[in-house]
Amino acid sequence: MSTIPILFEDAEALVIDKPAGLPVERPRSGKVSLEDYLDSLKLGFQRSPVAVHRIDTDTSGCLLLARNPKALKRFARSFEEKLVSKRYLGVIAGVLEEEEGTIALSLSKVSTPKQGWRIIPAKKGKPSVTHWRRLAEANGRTFVEFLPETGRTHQIRVHAASGLGAPLLGDPVYGGRDSQASRMMLHASRLSLPREGKEAIEALSPLPEAFRDLGFSDE
Repeated sequence: MSTIPILFEDAEALVIDKPAGLPVERPRSGKVSLEDYLDSLKLGFQRSPVAVHRIDTDTSGCLLLARNPKALKRFARSFEEKLVSKRYLGVIAGVLEEEEGTIALSLSKVSTPKQGWRIIPAKKGKPSVTHWRRLAEANGRTFVEFLPETGRTHQIRVHAASGLGAPLLGDPVYGGRDSQASRMMLHASRLSLPREGKEAIEALSPLPEAFRDLGFSDE
């Protein structure tokens, strides 16, 4: 990919449409990451923008970048104070009986020599809450809307696998491998951040073709 689509732009913020497979931070392997695109995302500004938050390498969609240090600090505080609204769309490798609900599973990071690190539900972990709603079903899979209240690492992935009892399709860590999935089926479709004295940051990312190929639409 030579360029990354921009979903929102003003003097202090960019929201980009991050493609699946692109790490936000440089991996140990040294392969291509978002850092390789930051210079091209200056768009006439002296400074390169900086990612305010993280989304998984295999997740696509809305990612907020700050264009100056003051904005970065202010946006980071908005995330800490849970003022940022995020909507994710995912495909679950299974059928859900209920139409909607809330998953409240505390999460903790563990690491073993065999499996490496992963996130597990744990009573003494960090509180994590995700609201969900069933949107559609097709071929034994479910198209789900996720509205996370908290922003823990791998939160939606673990909440799907352990809270809903069915992992995200194509998730290589939490059990959702599927030969018909071209990628992990999780997409950050919307991001909204209110700003005092300024228009709110509002960004929408179109549903990737990989979801449509499975028979799902967000229209």
